[in-house]
Amino acid sequence: MSIGHTLLGLLESGPRHGYDLKRAFDEKFGHDKPLHYGQVYSTMSRLLRNGLVEVDGIEPGEGPERKRYAITDAGVTDVRQWLATPEKPEPYLQSTLYTKVVLALLTGRDARDVMDVQRAEHLRLMRSLTERKRSGDLADQLICDHALFHLEADLRWLELATARLGRLTRDVIG
Repeated sequence: MSIGHTLLGLLESGPRHGYDLKRAFDEKFGHDKPLHYGQVYSTMSRLLRNGLVEVDGIEPGEGPERKRYAITDAGVTDVRQWLATPEKPEPYLQSTLYTKVVLALLTGRDARDVMDVQRAEHLRLMRSLTERKRSGDLADQLICDHALFHLEADLRWLELATARLGRLTRDVIG
């Protein structure tokens, strides 16, 4: 996720302080991984340096002065271009899970055990996401669906790899 573009997009609705940007980010996108204040302010400094935001006002606070940021025309253009650019699909050709299965075979361990443990972990996470989806709002439901579909694909791969384990063992070990 591009933190800079996300913060710029949040600024399109109007100027905000760094604290407000962090709160809006965490509310909409950071359920599982909230943004650190330092990351907000370092990103805002970079966006300011690049002319994508400007300081709209400075207010005294209990600590340091509070800067209110506003998006510039260049920032709006940057967000528009980012939204219009498709994300590169990830082919997962260097999967850690595949690497673990092959290394288990190469080291004389039971690859089936590696796959069984992974399958159990995927199923545990799927149950958790399904529960979160039941009690969540539409945004939560959509992000959970995205994760669940990826986990389902991994489970299908685990089933396929298990079915082909004998052949894979012969290919890997020789």
